[in-house]
Amino acid sequence: MMSVGLARKAAAFGASAAVLATLAAGLVAGPAQAAASATASTATAAKAKSTSKSASKVSVSTPTASTRNYEGGCPVKVNFSAKVKVSLKGKTELAYRWLHGDGSKSKVKVVKLSGKGTKTVTVRQSITFDEDVKGWEALQVLGPKKVTSKKGYFSVSCQEPLKEARTHLDVSVKARAWASPSSYVGPCTPGDKINFVGVIQANRPTWVRYRWVLNGDVVDYGKVKVYDTRKVDFGISPRYSQRGWAQLQIISPDGTSSNRAYYKVWCKDSAPEDPTTKVTASITQPSSTNCRVAADGFIHSTGKGKVRYTWSVNGKSVSSGEVYFDRSGGTQGVRGISEVVSGADTSGGTVTLSITGPDNGDVTTRSYAACQAPTPTPTPTETSSPAPTSTP
Repeated sequence: MMSVGLARKAAAFGASAAVLATLAAGLVAGPAQAAASATASTATAAKAKSTSKSASKVSVSTPTASTRNYEGGCPVKVNFSAKVKVSLKGKTELAYRWLHGDGSKSKVKVVKLSGKGTKTVTVRQSITFDEDVKGWEALQVLGPKKVTSKKGYFSVSCQEPLKEARTHLDVSVKARAWASPSSYVGPCTPGDKINFVGVIQANRPTWVRYRWVLNGDVVDYGKVKVYDTRKVDFGISPRYSQRGWAQLQIISPDGTSSNRAYYKVWCKDSAPEDPTTKVTASITQPSSTNCRVAADGFIHSTGKGKVRYTWSVNGKSVSSGEVYFDRSGGTQGVRGISEVVSGADTSGGTVTLSITGPDNGDVTTRSYAACQAPTPTPTPTETSSPAPTSTP
C-alpha cells in the first residue's frame, strides 16, 4: 500500500489521479515481481544494445504535448510525441521508455531498425487526465545508446460550467452539433467524407471562442461574433473504417458543450480497379498574358481507376495530383496551372500534362506564345510651376 509520505512526494510532481494509481499498483507488487520486471526491462535494453555496435549516434527531441496548456472539460486525453534519430550501419533495435513527472516509468518498448544513414523514429503515448495537473514527460532511450531527452512540460486545467444565478444581462450561449452524413460506406479516397456542423446560439451579440473535440482530441478552434445564431464546421477524410464522435465546446463567454455528434465510416470499394482501364489527356490552348502562363486540363478514362497527373512548364514540374473514376469512366477536369514565367521562358515555350492510369499513360503538350511583362504604372511626382514674372 502506498505510504502517505510517498503519496505526497508523488503529488509534488504534479501527478494526476490516473498516474498515481499506476504508481500505487507498482508498489503493491511484491519484491519478487518487481525484481522480475526490472530484470526483464534490463534484458530487453541489453539485447537491443548488443544487436548492433555500429549505431553510435542517438539523439532525442524534447517531447511535445498535443495541447500543452489544456483548459476545458475533463476527462481529456493528451497525446505526447518525440523524435529519435539513430545513425545506422546495418541492423539494430531501438529500446525506449517514457519517464513521468511523478517519478514512475512506462514499460520498455523495442523497435527494430535496419539500413544505412540516419533513421528518424517518432514515438507516441497518450495519457487521460480527469483532474488538474502540472507535470512533464521525458523519453529515455536505453539502446543502442542510453540517451534521455529534456523534460517536456504540460498542464491540464479542468473547468466546469458556471452554475451561478443568471440575470437578464448575462450572456447565455448554447450549442448543438451533428454529422453530415452520420454514416458513410464506400471508397475512402482523399476529400472530406464526414462534415461536422455546429450551431452556436447567443441571447445577445457577443464574441464566442469555441473548439471542436474529435474522439477526445482537440482538432479545431476559432473565434466568431454571434448576433443570434452562427454556424461553424470542420470535416474529416478517414482513410480506414472507424466510428466515433465530435463535440462543439464553448470556451467563453459561457463554458458549455453541445451534444456528441456520432459517426461511422466503412471503407469499402464498390468494385475492384479495372486493370484494363485506359486513359488519355488533353489541355486547352495556354495563354501567356502578362507573362503568366495558364492552361486547363482534362483526363478521359474508359473505366474505374486512379489516375495520377503532373503539370510541367518547359520541362519543369510545377504541380501534381490524382483523380478517381468509377466503373463507368468518363471525363474529369483537373486543377489547371497559372505560372509566372521569366527570363528565357518569356520568349515562348511549352505546357505539358502527363498522366498515368491502371493500364497506360499519356502525355500531351501545347505551346504558348512569347509574352511581355506589364509595364509598371509610373508613380506621379510633383512638379514645380515656374515663378510668375512681372510685366512692366
